[in-house]
Amino acid sequence: MKITGLNHAVLYVRDANRHATFYRDVLGFVAVTVDPAGRYAFMRAGASPNHHDIAFFTIGEGARTSEAGTAEVGLYHLAWEVPTLEDLREMERRLSRVGALVGASDHGVNKSLYAKDPDGLEFEVMWLSPVESWGDAATRAVIEPLDIEAEIERFGARTLGANQ
Repeated sequence: MKITGLNHAVLYVRDANRHATFYRDVLGFVAVTVDPAGRYAFMRAGASPNHHDIAFFTIGEGARTSEAGTAEVGLYHLAWEVPTLEDLREMERRLSRVGALVGASDHGVNKSLYAKDPDGLEFEVMWLSPVESWGDAATRAVIEPLDIEAEIERFGARTLGANQ
């Protein structure tokens, strides 16, 4: 028996509708099913063949902010992949426009943006570079500043990432 990958994630959030709106308007996700009473929302990434990639369950506005990584164990982030650096550049613009972008890193094998959702939960949007470009970065942790324009000059704006 072999696991083939992560199929979906489920998050408890203060307001599933607010998250569904953010994921739709900023990240381009599509609603699969949204509870009219706001209890849950199931969504699929815009180009995903999956039934749903993420679901949100409302637990209410009184929920405490997550302390995972500082005072509690817990999930750090989910990473969403885009097919090209052109898509990553557009995502940088979208995330910046809504004030969600909190960082950007070049990890050698992938080029990553970091952002926070309406409840402050971090997520990543990344492009996985072609395997032949990985070099020794494939076996070590790399955290360098990201220059998307320089990466576009290096790889091309529309070069498909390794998983595409």
